[in-house]
Amino acid sequence: MDFAKLKRRLYYWIHQIVNILLRLMWHLLHVTIHLCYFAINIANALESHLISKGLLRRYKSLHISKLQYLAIVIESEDCRTSNVIELLQWLADLGVKHVCLYDMEGILKKSKDFILEKFDGATLFQENDVLLDQPLMTLEFASFSDGKEAVAKAANVLFMKYLKSGSTSSYQGEQIFTESQMGEALKTVGGNGPEPDLLLVYGPARCHLGFPAWRIRYTEIQHMGPLKSMKYGSLIKAIYKFTMVQQNYVKEERQGKTMEWGRTGVDIAKSTTAPLLACFAPRFGK
Repeated sequence: MDFAKLKRRLYYWIHQIVNILLRLMWHLLHVTIHLCYFAINIANALESHLISKGLLRRYKSLHISKLQYLAIVIESEDCRTSNVIELLQWLADLGVKHVCLYDMEGILKKSKDFILEKFDGATLFQENDVLLDQPLMTLEFASFSDGKEAVAKAANVLFMKYLKSGSTSSYQGEQIFTESQMGEALKTVGGNGPEPDLLLVYGPARCHLGFPAWRIRYTEIQHMGPLKSMKYGSLIKAIYKFTMVQQNYVKEERQGKTMEWGRTGVDIAKSTTAPLLACFAPRFGK
């Protein structure tokens, strides 16, 4: 009887000791991860400071000509016009000429008059504008509703063309719309704007927050953290990383037009899954 009682006590203490050890290991793992993230943040902040001061030589020369069109995606809750104007001033100092400002709820679009008034040397981007070097920066303002409305209008255009073609008079099987047809429909309704070379996301989420997907098929996407914590050095680093990316293209003749396709190790121009790959094939660097 005493032996059975001693055995139960022994099992109890062993169980308690194992639980304590597991909890200690769990907390130690959490502390280690937090210390690693803290060290990474300190290193990034220090690097950003050194870049902004011009102490790192490799970041002094930016091939800004490679960045024809830049998109800035900002979390709507983080949209502060003062920070946006400061960010635009940094981009202007770097020589960026064409910028698209996007947030889901359209706060920036509602404030475009104020931004254009406060930020000297900027004009509103028009759909027919050509992406050429010019003295003034052009700004495009977009929101989630623009993409949603554009898709609805483009679908309506395709549907009307399908009806006018007389395809409903007899059974023709399932109608498949190609990527080029969708692109032409979006262009018709004014929803097919320039494709950004680089998209910078300011906010907690690591996604494009509803930015029109058909405009970022080959776009480099980089997460920059909250807008309130933006740093000039981090902006330079992001643009520098983009300019160092190796960009390979293959060309395809389609309807008398020469089109450029991004390439990620697959001959997309000859692939039967080209439209699918085109949606998920960003430019990757080494």
